[in-house]
Amino acid sequence: MGSIEQSTMASAPEKAWWKEAVIYQIYPASFLDSNSDGLGDLPGILSKLDYIKSLNVDTIWLSPIFKSPQNDMGYDISDYRSIHEPYGNVEHVEQLIKGLHERGIRILLDLVVNHTSDQHEWFKESRLRRNSPKRDWYFWRDPKFDSNGQRKPPNNWASIFGGSAWTWDEGSQQYYLSLFLPSQPDLNWANADMRRATYDDMVFWLDKGVDGYRIDSMNLMSKHPDLPDAPITNPESEFQSGALYFASGPRMHEYIKEMRTEVFDKYDCMTVGELGFTKDEKSVSEYVAKHRHELNMLFTGDIVDMDFGASSKYGPGEFKLQTLRDITKMWQTMMPKIDGWNSVYMDNHDSGRSLSRYASDKEEFRATAAKMLATYMGTLSGTLFLLQGQEIGMANVPESWGIEDYVDVEGRNAYNAIFKQRGEGADMGDVMKELRKKARDNGRLPMQWDASPNSGFTKGNSWMRVNDDYQKWNVASQIDDEDSVLSYWKEILALRRKEQDVFVYGRFEMLDLAKSGKDVLGYTMTDFTGQKKALVLLNFSEKRNTFAEREYAGWKKLIGGDKSQSFGEKGATLEAYEGFVFCNW
Repeated sequence: MGSIEQSTMASAPEKAWWKEAVIYQIYPASFLDSNSDGLGDLPGILSKLDYIKSLNVDTIWLSPIFKSPQNDMGYDISDYRSIHEPYGNVEHVEQLIKGLHERGIRILLDLVVNHTSDQHEWFKESRLRRNSPKRDWYFWRDPKFDSNGQRKPPNNWASIFGGSAWTWDEGSQQYYLSLFLPSQPDLNWANADMRRATYDDMVFWLDKGVDGYRIDSMNLMSKHPDLPDAPITNPESEFQSGALYFASGPRMHEYIKEMRTEVFDKYDCMTVGELGFTKDEKSVSEYVAKHRHELNMLFTGDIVDMDFGASSKYGPGEFKLQTLRDITKMWQTMMPKIDGWNSVYMDNHDSGRSLSRYASDKEEFRATAAKMLATYMGTLSGTLFLLQGQEIGMANVPESWGIEDYVDVEGRNAYNAIFKQRGEGADMGDVMKELRKKARDNGRLPMQWDASPNSGFTKGNSWMRVNDDYQKWNVASQIDDEDSVLSYWKEILALRRKEQDVFVYGRFEMLDLAKSGKDVLGYTMTDFTGQKKALVLLNFSEKRNTFAEREYAGWKKLIGGDKSQSFGEKGATLEAYEGFVFCNW
């Protein structure tokens, strides 16, 4: 490839702030504890606004902060207009919005409206009696009975967290639908009064200056009206995945369009939806293609599912670079065709750390590997999301941790179900291996600020164990080190902003495997004029790899390793887990 491959692209990109945003996800319980109760809080976040600004991010996304019994770490909301008391109060949120906006930083909140807590006033009223005005705000159904007269749930759907998706209510002698925990009853979006009340809660925060929402479990809001039995896909289980009937249901797009016209279009805000189960190109395009007038972007989840087992998250599975190659190529090339927009991410609060799963957290490779993953994310087209701690190369929990050190309900439930199946004294080593890679605890570990006790996260007893490596891997040890992971993230994000036509809005082209080799992910990014092109090379292995395509000879090293080096006549040599970017300008 010479300096110009194509003279022009179709047209200049249509720019928007939310397309160029770099979004820093904060998990409030684990960010910083200001009052020594062991739990992160809003004043802790307020105290770190200058640090957040220094990262070269321009938006934060807060995982749920609303009033909640915390059975699912805030994804079980009991009041959308109040704050979980240990985190702070509404005034703290108002201070946070003001402080962020003064620094040129926007804020997204987590919108959880597929379900509520069973402690929400709506549900309390709904379950009071069968003729309650809010009875139809949730899904209530009579039981079935087998040939022995034994009571059974209305259908065979499995809960996403295990067991039946239906919970028996002794008071009203009916079941209610709860796709997650029994304490998380699903809202019935077919009820127009419920939808209006939900929109009012969204407006409440947008009027206070919130800049948008990440919509949790977005495409589960429309269920098949008949709630039919699911097909048998797991013969060993009494309950089956009902995703065919509860994911991207018949009225899903109607609800999103209504939400957009009734709420979002009245504000300069952004939306990103969490898409579960239906992750094919057609389904995705129907949510994000511009002419559809629905969402700005999606989290498809496939990027954090790459090492899942064949039948379940915690089944045996291994990361393969070809999977990442295929996913990257699919979304980077598909979105421009439909005038849609990508989200670029590798970590979130529901995943293990990508450094440990897809690269290496071995001490000799860790910093280099973390920078390589930052290079991958920082050079792709789309809106970039990074999880707190990713900027310092935080890793998964160590192998030495036992099940008693894990606190998240999803992982514990999965472990307990397998243990029950195997029986007392069974070897659970294989399960612990998968938990160590994929458990949600990994993404929720307390932030590692310094080498003081509890990593500077709290002066009290931390709500969950701090990772054992915090004395070396922390913000204080990296902030003044020009060669640190933290400094590299700042550099790659500054470069991304400076060269946004190439990276944020650029055209992606995957290099053939014959050119890159099986261990190297290689691609080019080109601006809309066709004049500026970058070559990205990422070594996903412990061995040295050489990329020797002569057509890039003389291209300048833009970032990665020794930037005084150019692409030589013999090519470029990548050491273990190294990543480079070369350019023709």
